[in-house]
Amino acid sequence: MHPSLIRSAWLGLAILSAAAESPADWEPAEAPLMTRWASDVGPDSALPEYPRPQMVRERWQNLNGLWQYAIRPGSEPRPERFDGEILVPYPVESALSGVMKRVSPDEALWYLSSFTLPEGWSGDRVLLHFGAADWEARVWVNGELAGEHRGGYDPFSFEVTPLLRAGENELVVRVWDPTDRGYQPRGKQVLQPESIWYTPVTGLWQTVWLEPVAEEFIGSLRIEPDLDSSSVLVHVDASEEGTVRVEAKDGDRVVGQGEGRVGRPVTIAMEDVTPWSPDNPHLYDLAVTLERDGRPVDRVASYFGMRKIELKADDQGVNRLFLNDEPLFQYGPLDQGWWPDGLYTAPTDEALKYDVEVTKRLGFNMTRKHVKVEPSRWYYWCDKLGLLVWQDMPSGDAHPDWVREVDEEGPELRRSAESAQDFRVELEALVTDFFNHPSIVVWVPFNERWGQSDTAEAVAQIRRLDPTRLVNSASGGNFLGVGDILDVHSYPDPSMPRLDPSMAVVCGEFGGLGLPLEGNTWLDKGNWGYRTFETAEALTEAYLEKLEMLRPMIGRGLAAAVYTQITDVEIEVNGLLTYDRAVIKIDPDTLAEANRSLYEPGSQAGGD
Repeated sequence: MHPSLIRSAWLGLAILSAAAESPADWEPAEAPLMTRWASDVGPDSALPEYPRPQMVRERWQNLNGLWQYAIRPGSEPRPERFDGEILVPYPVESALSGVMKRVSPDEALWYLSSFTLPEGWSGDRVLLHFGAADWEARVWVNGELAGEHRGGYDPFSFEVTPLLRAGENELVVRVWDPTDRGYQPRGKQVLQPESIWYTPVTGLWQTVWLEPVAEEFIGSLRIEPDLDSSSVLVHVDASEEGTVRVEAKDGDRVVGQGEGRVGRPVTIAMEDVTPWSPDNPHLYDLAVTLERDGRPVDRVASYFGMRKIELKADDQGVNRLFLNDEPLFQYGPLDQGWWPDGLYTAPTDEALKYDVEVTKRLGFNMTRKHVKVEPSRWYYWCDKLGLLVWQDMPSGDAHPDWVREVDEEGPELRRSAESAQDFRVELEALVTDFFNHPSIVVWVPFNERWGQSDTAEAVAQIRRLDPTRLVNSASGGNFLGVGDILDVHSYPDPSMPRLDPSMAVVCGEFGGLGLPLEGNTWLDKGNWGYRTFETAEALTEAYLEKLEMLRPMIGRGLAAAVYTQITDVEIEVNGLLTYDRAVIKIDPDTLAEANRSLYEPGSQAGGD
């Protein structure tokens, strides 16, 4: 589908720790629970896949592998000696990092690595990319500051060409993360994990890599499919002016071409459009070439799906969620995106893919990514396999009072100016960075009332950045009368808010049915669920009972529902799968048949 990807071999590190080991001696730390993919992780196999599937260049160098690390008081400068080795990009608190140590808000986490550029990069500009670092990162190359970044979930990069030298280059990264002592978006990370709150994550947690580019290069793409006109708008941002040529292909067949200038959208008229949907996740390849004076200077490969999501009234005048001009009841699990051995970071790309595959296998057509943002490859698998995504903005700051009645307007948090500005910046990064993924259909700026502030402005900001998707202003949160979706949370039984003349109504969370399975839990005792059962049979009966409660609500106007949740997480045992993904607690065929019956044509979902 895409050009072949060339992974450069990881090159040696300076040995500056007190007890450095060879890669052959590396072992993960021992977490309370490990996944089956943990055995595939090692210094030479730490997430080797190309990390940016929506803008592919052939040449790159993966810097994942064994680095040096040190945990020091935040006021101290770069350490002279480091504490040991860490496997990047797994969080320092995780078993797969090989460290599994906590970093307090009063401390900083330091990294040290080195790299040598491959032959053939001479004369190129070089970009240093970070998939994500939680939360405040400073980067030095050969002792010179390359740049700083705040934000725990968005990719960032620095051009480091002027800082490089022949032979070995030194790379140092300092990361500070206040976790729940700060205002920054952090999701469910807390310093004292309990109940629905989990182990904190500090530092690098996605792939670090180098990329050579020409003097004039493509910086970013924005791809806007228009199903109604069978066309695609491609916006190309580049370092210099030039001509842009774009070509869309369906397999080996060219189905559209266009030409324009940098900074102006290029329109591609498509032939014989096949819409993207969960049932048929059809993707088109896109080749983009930047030319200067008639000569190609840069090329990237991408992809897109032709799909449309909208809020519209059905034949009965009830607001529904329409996909490609057809009403579709969206049903999916709450997906926290945590791993017992990697925490925020999936052990392997196969593990990341598995979560999407098993969600599809169990009959869901949607998933709600809960107060976490994933690496681009997770969304790639949703695009490729066909899974709709409701994407939460990670929560942060404090919580206002919770008014759970939608007929009463609830309060909002008064953030500091710094907190409000940071939220706006990180929200913009989320919407902008993941705009091109056809699987994402709903943005959720707030969960419940966690950090809920300036709700109307958050909705307006998202709509300015992305008018093509729907906005669920506060899933289960305080109702402020803005957005496209009116959302209630209800445990354990599902419920339905009153119909709204301007919004679709959904049950954004329900269920939470727990079944702890001995040998597959984070703790031997003290596990938690909204309601806990002792056998798979009892769990199955209760789950099917909840679906029967849900079914008549669909006929009355319920447009979507989210079940809590796809996997156990730490002491939460209300997943359909265990935390290690080793056991599906309910027979998969039974689950799939019941779930699909809610939305497939000819299903029994209807009125009382």
